[in-house]
Amino acid sequence: MWQLLPSTALLLLVSAGTQADLPKAVVLLDPQWDRVLKDDHVTLKCQGDYAPGDNSTRWWLNGTLIPNHASSYLITDAKVEDSGDYKCQTGLSTLSDPVKLKVYVGWLLLQAPRWVVQEGEPIQLKCHSWKKTTVQKVQFFQNGQGKQFSYQNSDFYIPEAKLEHSGSYFCRGIIGSKNESSEAVNITVQVDTGLYFSMKRDLRNSKQDWRNGKVTWTQGPQGK
Repeated sequence: MWQLLPSTALLLLVSAGTQADLPKAVVLLDPQWDRVLKDDHVTLKCQGDYAPGDNSTRWWLNGTLIPNHASSYLITDAKVEDSGDYKCQTGLSTLSDPVKLKVYVGWLLLQAPRWVVQEGEPIQLKCHSWKKTTVQKVQFFQNGQGKQFSYQNSDFYIPEAKLEHSGSYFCRGIIGSKNESSEAVNITVQVDTGLYFSMKRDLRNSKQDWRNGKVTWTQGPQGK
């Protein structure tokens, strides 16, 4: 049977059989921020496997194919129209998950690698200015309360996130003679679900042992 099929048909059969086994492509942002200001430079990189002799990459913006076949898609001067969901695919990968890029117009913008973090992970915020204009007397706020003041440090770092670090954040600073503020953005700190269910299971087992009378007592040194 196989000998009766032409080579192209065999290739299609093999391709159809292995499509489900292909890895999914991944879109990466460089720099890592998914919120940028007008005129910023952004590079989107597609990570995926390529077929021998075929290094082409397909890109989509909001579901429309982009005329770009390189593994990287460069936005030299970001415009509001560049906002949207970006996807990519290589010859030996399936379509990537969308990466949302939002381009804002303004003087200050709060940036973060992630807006949802697990408890215990770091939170990194940046008060980004248009065209990297110098910002002085930089302040960071959480839920309207000041959290950090610095004359020129535009970064705010929390080494280990706790649940109380969830909330609405924005930054403010002096540019020239004007007091400028960024839009507020929500940061969510989540409990590690694996750890949560493990603790819940251990607690449930402990309660069950107590009800069944399966409690053991250890004699201390003073009782020996």
